[in-house]
Amino acid sequence: MDNNNSVQSVIAGDVEIAGTIRSAGSVRIDGKLEGELHCAGDAVIGKSAVIKGNLAVNAVTVEGTINGNITAKDRIEMKSSARVTGDIKSKRLSVEDGVTFVGRSEVNPSTPPAAGAIPVVAAAAAAEASDKADAATVRPQFARR
Repeated sequence: MDNNNSVQSVIAGDVEIAGTIRSAGSVRIDGKLEGELHCAGDAVIGKSAVIKGNLAVNAVTVEGTINGNITAKDRIEMKSSARVTGDIKSKRLSVEDGVTFVGRSEVNPSTPPAAGAIPVVAAAAAAEASDKADAATVRPQFARR
């Protein structure tokens, strides 16, 4: 998604949302989201955006900060200002110089991500509750419904 002209829904920079956003169209987020984004269209995560949660989208361009997993049917594009902590899965991946990415990536142009694949955050929640020093190394797993 190259410009704002094709964006159907915009979450402005002064907006904070706690919960799940579901959209049949395209979405641009410049504000804060603590929750999940399910978008059948394309998503743009602007420079000022901060997301704590998982994304399931057709395609996404990331310029801001995401702490969560990203699953895209088509592509994930990370611009130089992007900060992503979490696992990513897509058919195509583009990463500009300057990106901060901490996580695992699965990029396979011949096989789209499994429909209904959802990240399981129970392991992460258990890790937070644990007082062990290595609890932070627990990574979310992907499961099928």
